[in-house]
Amino acid sequence: MEKTPKGMRLHIGIFGRRNVGKSSLLNAITRQQVSIVSDVAGTTTDPVEKPMELLPLGPVLFIDTAGIDDTGALGEMRVQRTRRVFDRTDLGVLVAEAGEWGQYEDMILAEFKSRGIPTVVVFNKMDIGGPRREVLDRLAAGKIRVAMTSADRGSGILDFRQALLDAAPADFINNPTILSDLVGPGEMAVLVIPVDKEAPKGRLILPQVQAIRDLLDGDSFAMMVKERELREAMDRLKKPPKLVVTDSQAFMKVAADTPREVPLTSFSILFARYKGDLAEMIRGTLAIEKLKPGDRVLVSEACSHHPIAEDIGRVKIPRWLTQFVGGKLEFATVQGHDFPDDLSPYRLIVHCGACMLNRREMLARILRCRQAGVPITNYGLVVAYSLGIIERALEPFPSALDIYRSEASGIA
Repeated sequence: MEKTPKGMRLHIGIFGRRNVGKSSLLNAITRQQVSIVSDVAGTTTDPVEKPMELLPLGPVLFIDTAGIDDTGALGEMRVQRTRRVFDRTDLGVLVAEAGEWGQYEDMILAEFKSRGIPTVVVFNKMDIGGPRREVLDRLAAGKIRVAMTSADRGSGILDFRQALLDAAPADFINNPTILSDLVGPGEMAVLVIPVDKEAPKGRLILPQVQAIRDLLDGDSFAMMVKERELREAMDRLKKPPKLVVTDSQAFMKVAADTPREVPLTSFSILFARYKGDLAEMIRGTLAIEKLKPGDRVLVSEACSHHPIAEDIGRVKIPRWLTQFVGGKLEFATVQGHDFPDDLSPYRLIVHCGACMLNRREMLARILRCRQAGVPITNYGLVVAYSLGIIERALEPFPSALDIYRSEASGIA
């Protein structure tokens, strides 16, 4: 059975000082030796990830971080890696020793609060002593859930588990759909899936699999075809599909073979809505009009695949944008969870569909771009815009199309 992808799991980040028992707590809740436990402070270096099923909540990803009070050059590198985990944390866990509370704990709580991250505070090592009453009163006033544990003895773990379930964000439990809301029960979507060098042998890429499952969950029909077979498949249907979805790289051919009255979009544009902020990315797409030769563009990929000769992020999109601008642009590429702290050198950021990221991390990236004044868009929107078919690609999303037309009229 395939495991639930990381990007669809609730990300639970475990933060705190060194040697407060974060790793022991993770081992206790997962009932596995996931992280190395030692009396030596700073044993955990890079964030340690552990996927599991936390019933009745479902699939989660625990992230055990290095102590945020680390010192020295190496310690600062550990702290920087820990800080990046904030960007993808859906539910924050702050671990403190039972008798300790100070500026580090207040700083982490403030970070959670500023990001709107629901929080659980765990006072560990309760066999040594309990927290101060004033601290408990302050947490209660802030409506922050608290658990008392002695992780190395297995004490209080059930209370910690219940606190996680109680604090889980409602938007994770009521997960948004990818496309089933656009199709409807008993209706059909046609998914155009090219089988080329970038398609993994013997399987489909993640957005395609997730789209199929979403249609099944929505009691909709799904028909899969390659781009060369689309016209014949459409001719065989007695009733037009509610939606045609294509890989962005086949946009032009699929647009030509799809009847004009049938709504059309791409997997990448669907994921701009599902994982991020479609309206913000539409505004970012229009920034292409302001690009000039010599401008720097950042291409951000959520996965760490090995690129091929005609890679969409490294070859095709740079080529299309260069042709659109009419001069050479400078392109840089980042992968995975790497994302520059300083975005000021870039005039545009082009992101993939982010199927490997959770929604909070993608929204955090969009927010950072907005704060830096750097527009962000995604692969599907850039391809559709470069090919002159973006209005058609946005027709399944009327409010998004209105935003595009309004914004576009302002730069016409």
